[in-house]
Amino acid sequence: MPGRYESRIWQSDGTRDAPPRHRRACRYEVHVPERLGALEIRLDGALAALVSEAEQALIALNTEGGPALSPLARLLLRTESIASSKVEGLQLGVRDLARAEAKAESGPAPGATAREVLANIDAMVLAVESAAERAHFDEDGILAIHRRLLERTAHQHIAGRFRDSQNWIGGNNYTPCGAAFVPPSPDMVAPLLRDLCQTINTDLFSPVVQAALVHAQFETIHPFDDGNGRTGRALVHVVFRRRGIAREFVPPISVVFAGAREQYIDGLTRFRNDGDDGVRAWIEHFAMATRRASRLARAYIAQVRLLQEAWRTKLRAQHAGPRADAAAWAIIDHLPAHPMISAPVATAVTHRSKSRVYEAIEQLTAAGVLIPLSSGQRNRWWEAAGLLDLIEQLESGESLELP
Repeated sequence: MPGRYESRIWQSDGTRDAPPRHRRACRYEVHVPERLGALEIRLDGALAALVSEAEQALIALNTEGGPALSPLARLLLRTESIASSKVEGLQLGVRDLARAEAKAESGPAPGATAREVLANIDAMVLAVESAAERAHFDEDGILAIHRRLLERTAHQHIAGRFRDSQNWIGGNNYTPCGAAFVPPSPDMVAPLLRDLCQTINTDLFSPVVQAALVHAQFETIHPFDDGNGRTGRALVHVVFRRRGIAREFVPPISVVFAGAREQYIDGLTRFRNDGDDGVRAWIEHFAMATRRASRLARAYIAQVRLLQEAWRTKLRAQHAGPRADAAAWAIIDHLPAHPMISAPVATAVTHRSKSRVYEAIEQLTAAGVLIPLSSGQRNRWWEAAGLLDLIEQLESGESLELP
């Protein structure tokens, strides 16, 4: 990213609660990025073709269906959110997270890591369903995403608040001297974010290039004390949704980033350090990730639909199957969004009576579509047979074959 480094002095402070060597004055370099509005991006033929391929892959993903596939859209959004947390080192197994979701819906609070991952799902939902629909996206939209991300975590005291002090990446906990990267000083954050939001509201770049620039610039500004990576990856989907290129399904691009984390970080580093070459290298990396994520998601949707059809076949085999308007069929439609489901959740999503839902759960359990997770009569949950295995494949970035 075209920009510059400015030398600053970190003042000495004998009262600082730090080892003696970190109480002394020292010099550090703060990065001042060029504003996106001033950029002129020139892509050579090969890179322009790659960007076009990425956008065509994203369009192909979003022509998969309409409202009937909304549970699959939620499943992809959930997967993207989980992978975005994984990039930040927040690791949680597929089944552990599904159990945490079940806990959260039935009352008991899940553990700290699960709360952070679940909060990221909520923040991503807000990003693509609310923030992206604003007539004019501004700093308040960014704050809303960040607030949703951190408001139920140990960092809730900084939720929805831009930083008012210098932060840095790497080095030590006491001074920015020797840090791997020092973002712009706090007084630069507001004008840089105004420029970023202006870029989100324009169509000067193609959607993939625009999303790539917005994400990398946001990470360079690093406007929060925590949660920058997850908020910045949510902005990718704000751009895609606002540009109309991902109206139904988000590409799980964080799955690709998490699977090659070092290359992802290296790409962001080159973006801010290697001038125009670094910008083009980052756009190439981002476009390849978008293309792969879109193709992976298409194959995944196809596999989930095959699994749903296998469930329907099992249900039909049970005494000729229930009648056409039975609740069991509606539950199968909604299972992709709820890999673990309870009767109250099934009642809410299908809009059927409790008695019909309990009857349907019995039918689905007998058919082997649902697996009971407990034998008690209260707070009972069922797992959708085979679905978590597919989710695990997608979240690991495993290739799935289109049928």
